[in-house]
Amino acid sequence: MVCPIETTVNLIGDKWKVLIMRDLLLRGTHRFGELKKGITGISEKMLTQQLRDLEQNGLISRKVYSEIPPRVEYSVTELGNSLRPIFDAMHVWGTDYLQKSDEKSE
Repeated sequence: MVCPIETTVNLIGDKWKVLIMRDLLLRGTHRFGELKKGITGISEKMLTQQLRDLEQNGLISRKVYSEIPPRVEYSVTELGNSLRPIFDAMHVWGTDYLQKSDEKSE
């Protein structure tokens, strides 16, 4: 039997995928360059690979505009948007953790 948690981790458990999904869920549709600027430390090659994986798994969509130069936009699919409660919970937990860490260091 396949574990549902393992499936979720396999789909979004990579550091870069989480940050890509964060940006698309919080800020909406982005172009490649906007995503690269918003994710500190990611290379173009890694961003391309992660975007392809997320698209292949149905979590994001890629729209190519026939312009010169070509414009490509990435957005969250309906399936990807179903991850929003998970990201909301991670945000709440992270905020709480940071507050508790600050209290310990005072």
